[in-house]
Amino acid sequence: MHAWLCNNPTGFEELVWSELPTPTPTKGEVLVEIKAASLNFPDILIVQNKYQMKPPLPFIPGSEYAGVVRALGEGVSHLKLGQHVACLSGTGGFATHTLAPAAICLPLPEAFPFIDAAAFIMTYATSHHALVDRAQLKSGETLLVLGAAGGVGTAAIQIGKALGAKVIAAASNAEKCALCAAIGADATINYGQENLRESLKVLTGGKGPDVVYDPVGGDLTEAAFRSIAWRGRYLVIGFAAGPIPSLPLNLALLKGASIVGVFWGEYAQREPRANAVMLQELVSWYGAGKIKPVIDSARPMAELKAAYAHMGERAVKGKLVMTNE
Repeated sequence: MHAWLCNNPTGFEELVWSELPTPTPTKGEVLVEIKAASLNFPDILIVQNKYQMKPPLPFIPGSEYAGVVRALGEGVSHLKLGQHVACLSGTGGFATHTLAPAAICLPLPEAFPFIDAAAFIMTYATSHHALVDRAQLKSGETLLVLGAAGGVGTAAIQIGKALGAKVIAAASNAEKCALCAAIGADATINYGQENLRESLKVLTGGKGPDVVYDPVGGDLTEAAFRSIAWRGRYLVIGFAAGPIPSLPLNLALLKGASIVGVFWGEYAQREPRANAVMLQELVSWYGAGKIKPVIDSARPMAELKAAYAHMGERAVKGKLVMTNE
């Protein structure tokens, strides 16, 4: 097998394409031949030693991937040889093969394309957990999605529409706003040029959004929270802008609003049965055409460093996917 190996976690520039022995699965594991792997924000942090999980060196980055089960470890009964799967295991994806815990491999129909499957779990599971479980978004409510052209943002738009919400997508330029409109957003705000609060007043008739989905943080957080509707729910997804913002808590009091943390990874570990049901629902939604990952581009695995650079420029719309031909 071959893999991009991180020996020195100072950035993606130090990754080395290496030949390694193909491993044999042990109890509870499967060997997956990787067909496609997506590049996510944590994949940038982990090769810079800035992510909360710090795997021992050397390691193979690539948190999310899809492929075919080629060998079964002892005790694996719910998967079979040749089974198509998607997996989010934190590392191992930027390679031709990897060992994955069988328990976290999501079985897929053979008609589910590998490129879509590799871009599926992290964004859609995060957004479903956020909007359905944590926010309890209802049909007819208004959802504001910040950073709406990114991976989780595009997933949130689609899930919001599937739930019957009015979706306002906010992004940093006109091109990204056009993408959001194309995948179903009812309205868009270009916060690179428009005042977020003033635009929200117009679009909601002064009421404000019922739910705010925020994977960005930074300077937009307080403006968005000041605009939230009575009994609104502000979903803290992440901090792609870098700085972790702070909020005057009197704003939550005045709006009767909730600040709701969203940590899908912990939810999946603590409530695995509920998570499994959720993932199967998402697979069925995909089959019904309700959701489909937005793919910025699919590139050969050999071009991983260029893909990292592209993501670092904050130019990605949807998901970047690496493929093994």
